[in-house]
Amino acid sequence: MVCAKDRARPAPLEAVQKITANLGPLPGASRLTFEPGGQLELSSAPLPGSQASDALDRDLAVIAPALADVGVGLVAMGLEPGTPRPRVVHSPRYDAMEAFFDADGGAGRLMMASTAALQINVDYGTGDDVATRWRLAHEVGPVLAAAFANSPLADSRPSGWRSARLAIWSALDEGRSTAVTTTGSPPEAWAEYALAARVMLVRCSDTCHVPLTETLSFADWIDHGHRLGWPTSDDLEYHLTTLFPPVRPRGWLELRMIDALPTPWWRVAVGVAVALVTEPDIASIVRAAVEPVRDRWGVAARHGLAHPDLAHAARTCFAAATAVMAPGATHDATDAFVKRYVARGRCPADDTLDAWARTGFVVPDLEVGDARWS
Repeated sequence: MVCAKDRARPAPLEAVQKITANLGPLPGASRLTFEPGGQLELSSAPLPGSQASDALDRDLAVIAPALADVGVGLVAMGLEPGTPRPRVVHSPRYDAMEAFFDADGGAGRLMMASTAALQINVDYGTGDDVATRWRLAHEVGPVLAAAFANSPLADSRPSGWRSARLAIWSALDEGRSTAVTTTGSPPEAWAEYALAARVMLVRCSDTCHVPLTETLSFADWIDHGHRLGWPTSDDLEYHLTTLFPPVRPRGWLELRMIDALPTPWWRVAVGVAVALVTEPDIASIVRAAVEPVRDRWGVAARHGLAHPDLAHAARTCFAAATAVMAPGATHDATDAFVKRYVARGRCPADDTLDAWARTGFVVPDLEVGDARWS
């Protein structure tokens, strides 16, 4: 969120919270919350197909004009491109998280206060679907990250990355932000990952969360305890919420590798990702297309679709996804996205880089209905 008259200034959080609180229940029933840096987050109800996207569209149509009336614009980018903003949302969790990450460098603060992602939740399915979707979500992840990369600027200049947001997340504590292995069964792989990850904090009470700046894996906590006590099942459940791999299981699959996107491109990302992960009729085509790039997260973040292997995989994947989409707004927007980006080996980050080269602006113009902001 930025001030419309000065796009370099973040919008005042308290004023925005007051305005959004007065909106009442949103027509699409989305949940509205704020991330540590004041990023506005909309979470739709768990609806099938394009219904979740339709619900978010209805809610954005209420929120965006209400904020625009008071001079606040909603900008969808993976990383705020100007001076990093301070954290403005405080809680025992966020305070402890910041202290934990501070011990390892500055990437944690930047991640918490200045990044924004599109998170897509996909149902596990049943039976053999569970393992298949788990593998596919990881295998197509780099292609999705590259195609929808939308954070090329940092400190008001090109960063060298098409998705600087994904690069920042990858620079966090490695055991909690890198991808989970897809060898073996999904439950075993996730359990091994979670037990090996460092404990971020110990909740001594509702108001006292102690960051653990020393290295202590959850497995070591189980085996040896800690001066603050021994872990419980609740501690394990909470520990899982502090792990941030690009694909995270939480009773469903969270796809976390995609930068925040403006309207209508976020709708495209939802439709394409769901099709690639869940549609059995295209699974073999998708798997063959992404095989050469399925582990290339860093390449995807740096180059987007400028990398020829990722561009080739994206063309095949988008064609397959479009072929199984129902007619409607998502299908039409996907066609437009393919023509504008995928067919040309480009991603949204390239538009931002072109605009920066022409004008030096790091945040797009704010105009209700413009496809660059939502």
